[in-house]
Amino acid sequence: MNQNLRDKMRARMEEVRAQAAERDDLVEVIAIALLTRKNVFILGDTGQAKSYAVNLFRAGITGARQFERLMSKQTDEEALFGRLDLSSLIPGGVPEHVLEQDALYSAMYQKLKENLDDTLDGADEQRRELLDRMALRRRALSELHSCEPSVITRGKIPDSHICFLDEIFKASDGILNALLTALNERRYTNEGKTIGIPTISFFSASNEIPNFNAPEEKILKPLYDRFELKVVTEYVESRDARLAVLKRKQGQRGQPPIAAPISLAELEEMQRDVQSITVPDRVNELMDDVLCELRSRGVHISDRKYFGYAPIAQAKAWLEGRDAVGPADLTILRHYLWTAPEERAMIQSVLERMCSDPLKERLDGILTAALESYQDFESSAGSAPNTRRIGKLRDEFIQLYEKLEELRANAQSDGELRQIADCVSELEGHSKKAHEASSFCYAPLDQIYALKAG
Repeated sequence: MNQNLRDKMRARMEEVRAQAAERDDLVEVIAIALLTRKNVFILGDTGQAKSYAVNLFRAGITGARQFERLMSKQTDEEALFGRLDLSSLIPGGVPEHVLEQDALYSAMYQKLKENLDDTLDGADEQRRELLDRMALRRRALSELHSCEPSVITRGKIPDSHICFLDEIFKASDGILNALLTALNERRYTNEGKTIGIPTISFFSASNEIPNFNAPEEKILKPLYDRFELKVVTEYVESRDARLAVLKRKQGQRGQPPIAAPISLAELEEMQRDVQSITVPDRVNELMDDVLCELRSRGVHISDRKYFGYAPIAQAKAWLEGRDAVGPADLTILRHYLWTAPEERAMIQSVLERMCSDPLKERLDGILTAALESYQDFESSAGSAPNTRRIGKLRDEFIQLYEKLEELRANAQSDGELRQIADCVSELEGHSKKAHEASSFCYAPLDQIYALKAG
């Protein structure tokens, strides 16, 4: 891990947090989106500094070309993706991008600009010579490229690294396909020509989510799904925070200079660094447990979303200074797994319970199973022979003990080993009581396990 790069990103985050009150979650999600090339949707009422936080953060990415547009039904494809270069269709014409990419023509054009105001003797002659040479070059390029349809994309989405499409659900139906392809595949097709889009992340904000059950809004569901990360904002709750914002705004003269910029090249290096963060098998297994728990509670999580969780957890681990994803890093998925806002509380609760201390969750599950087995043993007294009762209990306890041995083998610290040992002790206590109650000779679980394993 490149500690210097991580410190730069953390500094950028802190600078934005200092100017956008109570937007810690949003700032972290913006950073993770840029580190993983994901898209972000922000849901919140008007006037909650949603756009402000995004614009503040992206303003500090130097060298990154930016695009911003407030969407409406009148927003057409040209406003987002560029217009057709008419000169590319005129016989003898040369598409603008061809002239810009031709090194010889560009050099002559630059020299002409430098000599334009030259009044020395012979300057006019030099300009005429340059113009003749440029005209000849244009004719040559025209022979090669004339009548090739070309789109002028300068300053539009296909020319931008970070795009903010505010109120994207107000886009007209006519440009939805182009937007879907841009958001999902980072490409744009016009006049039969497909070009790659360099956009790292798309951002959008709105005070509402469309009613996807309504026939006229159902078409917007795929667009919503293209925003992998989602954040909900609220009005500033803390009185102290509100007063601090007021004081800063009343005393501020213009936008303060950016103290912690990040260059585009540094951001790209950060993205590569994040990809080097490892995801241990135990974290994947825990994530699968989370998936099963949420699905059992009625939360719809597609396989595509499940299989794509890793980059977000890697980015979280990287921001925290870890070389490998840990269970606690999965809690960031509270901004990734939900689709409907009402799912947020349940998802966050499950993630915090299972990932903040996942070992405790597993040990509690083992002890619950042990208690249920012991209660079944007690309730079967008088209805089944003691030999069958104790044999059944032993088999169930050995299965639980085997799980504890697996956890012991994968323990990451002395503290985890102590937790496992305490659980083994409780399991042994239930086993001992059962043997005493049935007048059978007691044998420790580790001995029985060793005999079965041998």
